Amino acid sequence: MLDSHTHLDIVEWDVARQIEAAAKVGVDRLVQVGVDVGSSQWAVSLATAHKAVVATVALHPNDAPRQSDVDAALGRIAELAGHERVRGIGETGLDHFRTQPDGRAAQEHSFRAHIALAKRVGKPLVVHDRDAHADILRVIDDEGAPGDVVMHCFSGDADFAAECVRRGFTLSFAGTVTFKNAPQLREAALRTPLENILVETDAPYLTPMPYRGRPNASYLIPVTVRALAGVKGVPLDEMCQAISSNGERLFGPW
Repeated sequence: MLDSHTHLDIVEWDVARQIEAAAKVGVDRLVQVGVDVGSSQWAVSLATAHKAVVATVALHPNDAPRQSDVDAALGRIAELAGHERVRGIGETGLDHFRTQPDGRAAQEHSFRAHIALAKRVGKPLVVHDRDAHADILRVIDDEGAPGDVVMHCFSGDADFAAECVRRGFTLSFAGTVTFKNAPQLREAALRTPLENILVETDAPYLTPMPYRGRPNASYLIPVTVRALAGVKGVPLDEMCQAISSNGERLFGPW
């Protein structure tokens, strides 16, 4: 099984210990996600050193408006994108929660550049979407979607999930699907076909219940997987197999 979205560089544990703890519970493949030039370079180095890890590279949507020269930073991301251990472009996207209106033009410019890059290198686009559902679809529809799109930490309702699935996107569910106050996420998961589902930690964030309040880590992926299997009404081994197959289809062999 895999954790489709991690930030091992900001989890307080030693990285090797995190990888070992995940493997002990059957989570033997991890995707380390870049959010700026530095973390993207680190992700590539980690994936090169550890067979259990592959990388994605990008400027986070909240980082793009802070760049003194966003195009220069995008150029460095493009240089990293061709590396064999880089299996996706992201996390990129739009964030209307943290980025104020005066920064959204730069954010959208960056998002469009990442979409073009994903198509150019033939790798999945990993999308950050916070309070920006309609604009995410508008920009992707306008640019034309890459062959594969992963909606990181899916946060929409069932109707938005249906729109994403109609476009062929994969929805990656985090520990939020276990939260008592998130029935809309469970309804979204219920309406999403198994072939369009991934699971992630977004470690160290979004720890599933009943562990909410402690840092998240890949060893807790089984908690979210069990919750999703319950929501979908499918056997746990069927859910695990679907997640593993979807992950390998999108990110390739580890």
